[in-house]
Amino acid sequence: MSITDEEIVNRANYHAPSPDGAQRHKRLSAALEVFMAAIRADTPPGREQSLAFTNAEQAKMWASAGVARNPETV
Repeated sequence: MSITDEEIVNRANYHAPSPDGAQRHKRLSAALEVFMAAIRADTPPGREQSLAFTNAEQAKMWASAGVARNPETV
């Protein structure tokens, strides 16, 4: 699958959040904090916990990218 020039520009550039977008980013951040605290509380330190933290952060990052790149979809 190839992407269009427009999609490259959309992915590469900064997207300032609208007031609604800023609120959605804050909700995602709050949810990540709760989830990461649960991971820390309920799993032993080690590789698995580290990967859980990394993947939780990655999921939040992609969710935030979705909000930033597509503000009109919600």
